[in-house]
Amino acid sequence: MVHRRALEPHRGGFLNRPDTDGWLAALIGRAPRDRAAFVQALTHGSANAVNYERIEFLGDRVLGLLIGEWVYERFANEPEGKLSRRFNALVSGETCAEVARRADVPKHVILGKQARDDGAADSDNVLGDVMEALIGALYLEGGLDEARILVRRLWGDRVDTQTSAPRHPKSALQEWAAANRRKPPEYSLTDRSGPHHALRFTVTVAIKGAGEATATGGSKQEAETAAAKALLEKLAG
Repeated sequence: MVHRRALEPHRGGFLNRPDTDGWLAALIGRAPRDRAAFVQALTHGSANAVNYERIEFLGDRVLGLLIGEWVYERFANEPEGKLSRRFNALVSGETCAEVARRADVPKHVILGKQARDDGAADSDNVLGDVMEALIGALYLEGGLDEARILVRRLWGDRVDTQTSAPRHPKSALQEWAAANRRKPPEYSLTDRSGPHHALRFTVTVAIKGAGEATATGGSKQEAETAAAKALLEKLAG
């Protein structure tokens, strides 16, 4: 992995490459009016006490509202249960991190040296939070209309290609166990490692008499989901 030096904001733009000012303008469709909010949205706690956490709190709620509104409109005949499954898949930390990677966010995250060395620029937790913080920053200066345009552009192919409401891997594994007269899946945390800002959790899921699978993630929930997905794939194969 290539380690990047922190991008330090200054009056004339960002020091060091890449061109974060140009990237931001392309991302939101114009130059930011409140540039400081976007700098904060890109800044990790390892680099500055003024970081993305507060704006991410707001952006998380804005994203939830916009995705909820979108699936409610897009899938007008579906009941609440199916809409909830769609919603949960679209706003998950894993999805936000994937969207961030496709939008080239990792190149522009402002990290302290230790966080860079620990690979925080590729952490699902960090990237998902930064993506939500950017949505929050855009909402603060452009309101819901501009935030909606950004979200629908970045999430568009994910919503439009959902031909059916996705089942969460843990729910699907639970259903498989019940349908095959097995005891419910059992999840166990087998390892926790890494620095506070880039923790890695390893979880093993087992269904007695059927099999087990192990996976790692940036949170216990993420690791459990990945383990459930891996076991489902084993059982299907």
